[in-house]
Amino acid sequence: MKIDILTLFPNMFEGFLSESIISRAIDKGLVEVKIHNFRDYTNDPHGKVDDTPYGGGAGMVLMPQPIFDCIESIKTPDSIVVMLTPEGEVFNQKVAYDLSSKKHLILLCGHYEGFDERIKSICDRFISIGDFVLTGGELPSMVISDAIIRLLPGVIDKESLESESFTNNLLDYPTYTKPRDFRGMKVPDVLLNGDHKKINEYRLEEQIKKTKELRSDLMEEKDE
Repeated sequence: MKIDILTLFPNMFEGFLSESIISRAIDKGLVEVKIHNFRDYTNDPHGKVDDTPYGGGAGMVLMPQPIFDCIESIKTPDSIVVMLTPEGEVFNQKVAYDLSSKKHLILLCGHYEGFDERIKSICDRFISIGDFVLTGGELPSMVISDAIIRLLPGVIDKESLESESFTNNLLDYPTYTKPRDFRGMKVPDVLLNGDHKKINEYRLEEQIKKTKELRSDLMEEKDE
């Protein structure tokens, strides 16, 4: 898979791309991630990429020319162009799995007051990571990329993915490690007896219990 991220602040991605699982996936050739500063594509001699909104109002609006030119320079028939915007569909694990099956994603990070409306015409999907406002789309692009990359074959053990939160609309079961007794808090006996059938039954029961208590909305979706 290839992911291209369009931003005005490429330095924000240095740590994200050079650490932990994401870095290892890149080094193994499981994913290619490139950061593009769309300021490099502006026709303005002063590097300007935004201007005041027609009709008045606060803030500055990103102009279409630099973004169109940047996207058109990297887009292929396999590309899915995703605008990161508060008005998009809310990102979740189902969307992550869907996007992880694509060959090429182009993630467009906004900033300032927003995008010129005409930029939407070159985008295929519109995604939000939640009902709140951030200073730009850089953090959402990292969240989405992280969630997608970890689903790619070879990045994380398949067994680990199958038991994660939101698989089958359930939260993950509680896990423990050594010591067995820490300050009077003991590991459940069922996890110590080696009976894998009972362990699996216990874990499923705990998943259902936790989901009902903490995220009953997921149980409703599962019923539907």
